[in-house]
Amino acid sequence: MKTKDKKIKEFDTVKTFREIKEKISKKIHGMTFEQFKAYLAKDTPKSS
Repeated sequence: MKTKDKKIKEFDTVKTFREIKEKISKKIHGMTFEQFKAYLAKDTPKSS
């Protein structure tokens, strides 16, 4: 019977992404569209 060695993850991408999404969701909850646009304009890094 074959056994598979389980590799221990050092970084869990899915868990991290979910945490980030929840944090943003809590910040923008209840904002109007105009407030949301201002939030995006302020917190979005500008690309060069």
